[in-house]
Amino acid sequence: MNQWINYHHLFYFKTIAEEGSVSKAATKLRLGQPTLSAQLKQFEDNLGVQLFERKHKKLILTEQGQVALDYSKNIFKMGSEMYEVLHDRIRPLKPSLHLGALDSVPKQIVMQLAKQALKFSECQITLSEGKFDELLRELTSHRMDLMVTSFLPTGLNAKGLYPKSITKKNVAFYAAPKFKYLRKGFPQSISGQPMIFPTYDSKLRQDLDHWAQLHKIELNIIVESQDISVKKLMATNALGLIPTASHTVTSSVLRGELTEIGQLQGVYEELYLLTANRKIGNTIAAKLMDTFVV
Repeated sequence: MNQWINYHHLFYFKTIAEEGSVSKAATKLRLGQPTLSAQLKQFEDNLGVQLFERKHKKLILTEQGQVALDYSKNIFKMGSEMYEVLHDRIRPLKPSLHLGALDSVPKQIVMQLAKQALKFSECQITLSEGKFDELLRELTSHRMDLMVTSFLPTGLNAKGLYPKSITKKNVAFYAAPKFKYLRKGFPQSISGQPMIFPTYDSKLRQDLDHWAQLHKIELNIIVESQDISVKKLMATNALGLIPTASHTVTSSVLRGELTEIGQLQGVYEELYLLTANRKIGNTIAAKLMDTFVV
């Protein structure tokens, strides 16, 4: 397979993807449609992957095609910026850092990461939140530099990934002050009480289910969510109890909005920084992997 990228092919591919069809791209580029189709076929052959699939007479990007489009946009953007910098028209780009975090990760930790990164370098930070599978795809395709997660991939999904534990805290149940009477007789006192739980996307949920079975606690789960901000809001409005680590609710406890009902022995919330192996690493991400702890 030819390892060299033909930039004419790359430009043609980008135009086809943006126009949504070979015919529209051919009109825009002022090329014959058969010529452009042949150029696209040659580009796919060189890469060894299929970039489009045809559905209902439309060209739809494959997963590999979407990755290629993202890279092509960055390549042409950087080329334009290089020209401007060389002619003293704009300042050189700041180094960039793309951070991803699960919805369940406390915003305080994301802020600490950003602050630490800015101490290392005056950089431009992109923050993304979402589900584990979505963020992992971004990380493994090198569109993201670091990911903050509460659990780790296993098996083939873990290949080429490097984790670092940044915090491990004991989990407790927290609730609005009206529930503080449940401290007496904990943990049996919370059996059947309304609870706001993480979803099964998290390892914590599995640990909580095991803990409840061990202590014969009836789980009355009224809401499931991965977003810690949503769970705290519901708990402070006395909808139910939330199980979480202390660092996620410190400010709410200090303000008297939440109170600790009881700690769960043997149940922890551990957070990791996750990065992927790449030939050209991000120096700021590497420094964070080396030094960041909560």
